[in-house]
Formats: sequence, C-alpha cells, structure tokens
Amino acid sequence: MDSNLPVDLLHWSVAILPLALLLILLVVVKWSGPVSGWIAMATATVIAFILFQAPIDNIAVGFGKGLWEAFFILLVVWPALLLYQTTKESGAFEAIREGIQEHSQNYLFLILAFGWVFASFLQGIAGFGAPIAVVAPLLIGIGVKPVTAVVIPLIGHAWANMFGTLAVGWIATVNAVEIQEQALTLLYTGILLWIPNIVGGLMICWLFARWKGVKQGFVAVIIISLIHGGGQLALTQVNATLSNFIPATLALGALYLLARRKAYKEKTELEDETDILEDSEDKEEGVETPNISLHKAFMPYYVLTVLSIVMLGIPFIHDTLEQLEVGPSFPAVETGYGHEVEAEESYSPIAPLTHPGLYLLISAAFAYIWYRKLNLYESDSKKTIFKGLKDNAVGASLAISGFLTMTEIMESSGQTTVLALGIAEVSPPPVYVGLATIIGVIGSFMTSSNTSSNVLFSPLHGSVVQSMDGLSLPHVIAAQSAGGAIGNAISPANVILGTSTAGLKGKDSEVFKPTLVFSIISGVLVAAAAILLHFIG
Repeated sequence: MDSNLPVDLLHWSVAILPLALLLILLVVVKWSGPVSGWIAMATATVIAFILFQAPIDNIAVGFGKGLWEAFFILLVVWPALLLYQTTKESGAFEAIREGIQEHSQNYLFLILAFGWVFASFLQGIAGFGAPIAVVAPLLIGIGVKPVTAVVIPLIGHAWANMFGTLAVGWIATVNAVEIQEQALTLLYTGILLWIPNIVGGLMICWLFARWKGVKQGFVAVIIISLIHGGGQLALTQVNATLSNFIPATLALGALYLLARRKAYKEKTELEDETDILEDSEDKEEGVETPNISLHKAFMPYYVLTVLSIVMLGIPFIHDTLEQLEVGPSFPAVETGYGHEVEAEESYSPIAPLTHPGLYLLISAAFAYIWYRKLNLYESDSKKTIFKGLKDNAVGASLAISGFLTMTEIMESSGQTTVLALGIAEVSPPPVYVGLATIIGVIGSFMTSSNTSSNVLFSPLHGSVVQSMDGLSLPHVIAAQSAGGAIGNAISPANVILGTSTAGLKGKDSEVFKPTLVFSIISGVLVAAAAILLHFIG
C-alpha cells in the first residue's frame, strides 16, 4: 500500500475531478467525445504535476501506456467500422431485416435475441468490444433506431465481462492478488453477476415498450437468465474458463425453442406502440433490398462467429496462436510522494492472432469479396465505404485516445490509488464491501475493461483486507468483479465504439443516459447483495 500518498479530502476531491468532469462534459454539456476526453486528460495531467508531484517522465509513461491501451481498442473499432460500411453499402442489412421477418414478426424477441443473447455469446468467446461493434449495426439493420441500437448491447453484454473471453478477467485477477478461497470467491461472483444479467434483459424489454414490454418478454427473460446466470454460477464451481461461454452458447439454442412459441413468433400490438423502431418511411432513400436470401446476407457474420469459435474456443489452437505477443517497454517511474510504477518489458501485450480485430478484419474482407460476387455494389462503392470509414474512425480514435491517456496518467501519478484508499479509510467492513462494487464500476468506466479494473484495484483490496478486521477478500473481490462488469456499460470508450460503428456522431450523451440508469440500478442491487452476502458469510 502506498502509505506516502496524501489520502485527504483535498487530494481525494481533485483525484476524482477528471472522471466527474468527463461525465459532465459528455452527458450534461453534451460535448463530443474527442473534446471531452482530451479536456479530462489535460485536467488529470495538471493535477498529477501540481498536486501529486508527478514529474514529466511519470506523466510521459502514463501517456504512452494510454496510447497503447487505446490502440488495443481501436484494433476492434477500425475493422468493425469497415465491416459495417461494407455491409451497409451492399444493402445486405435490408435483406437481413426482411429475411428475419420471415422467421419471426416479434421484434421484442428479435431484439432480445441479438442485443442480449448474441451479444453475450460474442462476449463469451471474443470480448474486447466485439459485442457492441458487431451487434449495434445488426440491430440497426433490423430496424432499431441507432441510439437504442447502441444502448441495447452495452447493457445486454455487461454481465458477461468477468468470465467472458474465456474468463480472462478471472485469470488476471488471481494473478494480481493472492486469493486463498478461490471457490468461494467464484461462488459469490457468480451470484452477484446474475443480477446485472436479469436487470439487462428486463431493461431491454422496458426500452422496447415500458411495462408492456416487460410483461411480454418476462418469460423469455427468466428462461434465458436461468441459463445465463444460473449456468455461469454452476460452472464457476466446475470450470471457470468455460463458465460463461457454455451458458451463452446454450442460450442461443434456447432461442430456437422460444421462437417456436406463438408468443414470440407472431407480431403483437407492441410493434405499433414502441418508439425504438424506425418507421418504414424513415428508411434511407435509394436503398433497395437486394434479391438475396437471409443466409447469404448474413454470411460475413457467420464467418466471424465460426472464426471466433475455432480460433478462440479450441484450447490447443488458442494457446498456440496466443504465443505471438507484442508490447512496448516502459521504464520505472516515481512521484515525489514515492508512488512507484514498476518497469515493464512488455506492457499489456497484444496477441495479434487472437485479437478479435483480426477476425473482424477477415470478415470485412470476406464481406467485400462476397457481396461483390453477388453484384451488390455500384461502381463507386469502394470509395463510399472508405469515406464512411474515415469519417467515423477519426473521431473515435481521438476520443478513445483521450479517455485512455487520462486513465493511465491518473494511475501512474497515484490519483487512482488515492481514490480507492480514501474510500477504504472511511468505510467499516460491510460498507467497504458494498463500495467495492462502486470501485469496480469506476475502474471499468476509466479503462473500459473489467479485467483492467480488477488488475488495477484487486491488489489494493488485498491490502485493505489485511489491515481491516472482519473483512473477507472473497466478498470484496466478488463485489469488485461485478462492479467492473457493470461499469462496461458506461465506459466512454465502449460508448464511442458503439456510436462510431452506428454512425452516430455527436450523440454520445443520448447513449449515456439509459446506460447510466442501468448501471445505477444494477450497481445498487449488487452492492446491497454483496453486503447481504458479507453478513450471511
């Protein structure tokens, strides 16, 4: 624990200022992501230099690490944008929309299927933003308004972050802090993660048609949540690595059975009452539905799914491909308060052959070749595709770079540590367990990653547990992990990823409002449940 850091009201208040400022600029003032992100980064830099005694080399290391973390995310954003523009220009989204309508006229069921079940499946196998980048355009393709199309996968995939991507979050956590009672920690974590799962499903129904939507989708949500949350909880005690992937895959199969029920196959009056679907007259002029089948239109997404399952889901192939890693080196740095950042020979290495960006890029290349073979492009389509890519990629790149450099400067200068220690100093054990959820949310808000949030704060939790009687590490890590999952729904980097792939320039604040509501509801419920588990356990 960094005992020399000034854990007082002044330093705690200024340490949280960049985060509060970022949220205010994005949600209240409604400034763009690039402007908000770089103002928040500049604020964190000034605070680091003046109040946290961070020298230039310390700030430079934080800035460099932030750019590398941003690059990691942008490797998903850029090919996802390319896949979206390639599919959009071909008109395939219209074919997907009409083809799906032949199988089910019930749009609430279709939105749950894509935005909750398929998004969770993608998180289970690929992760790293892929569920948002892939599902948001698909929802737009079936007729969902763009803002809601981004909101839905953000809240639908959140629960799957901790044990998704073959449990990378859990693996990183046990490497960051020594946990003696791992089975108990996994049990508590599985219980708490079930909460954002069911809240996410119900909130999607609410977004569709308020209480009428909840009533219509309730049975489907309960069945899917039993598979998602219940299956993950059970499998954490058997095989944590597959505890999310297997239930997420089984839930896809459950969709087939549910779709045969009349309640989820036929159109209802809610399709006419909902305000999240585009009216037929709102469709872009000049966009004609190509004369191709649903399966032909959806082929690039089949390729993406199969690639992800084979390359990431088969242990031998995954482990072989993951051996190639690339990461920059950074020197050790220290602040005037003695806050040390260790040297890194290979910081946060990227495994290019298992990065979901590679599979998105392959799918985008396949999409262009495939749709061209089907004669779906005009003579100037290539130019239009790359213009759309450039128009959206520049803003997304600037915004995400600003967010992540702010985060790493706060970490290297000790601001993040002061935030966590300040909470610990004023919290008795039950309160600290509940607040660990909030710390997890803050960590994911900052880093856009459940894994990074846990790596950032788990060692601090371990130190607090050692110094505070009556505090259990399994309870705290479970609360931290569930909070980290929830925080992904409001992470600015994830929001920008979604708005970029949906072509929503300047509408980030409209996405933040419902995702913030989801995070508050889920966070309060998880914190309360974590406190209850503390007393029971």
